[in-house]
Amino acid sequence: MNADKQVCGREADSQFVELAVEVFSMLADATRVRLILALRDEELSVNHLADIVDKSPAAVSQHLAKLRLARIVATRQDGQRVFYRLENEHASRLVSDAIFQAEHTLGGTPRHHHPTREVSK
Repeated sequence: MNADKQVCGREADSQFVELAVEVFSMLADATRVRLILALRDEELSVNHLADIVDKSPAAVSQHLAKLRLARIVATRQDGQRVFYRLENEHASRLVSDAIFQAEHTLGGTPRHHHPTREVSK
């Protein structure tokens, strides 16, 4: 046996499949998806996130607590304020890919497949 051989998590029989399903389950909520999108580029306070997703701070705090338990977001405290950030880039990429997939359901060529136009010189 080769103890140094790493197990590929992307095989059909991977031990990580059930954990991946739990991640999808955690993201199967529009508010949590919106929170992840809001946190793509910066850390934000609960109140700022509540304004962005148009929910009460208490409701946003509950969603963030679930995302924190799932290790999707992390926190930083500054006095009385708590700031949230994404733990890593994977949740952001996963949500972006899900949105790209959703664009395919609309028919036609999705926006993310449109070639970028060159700027005239």
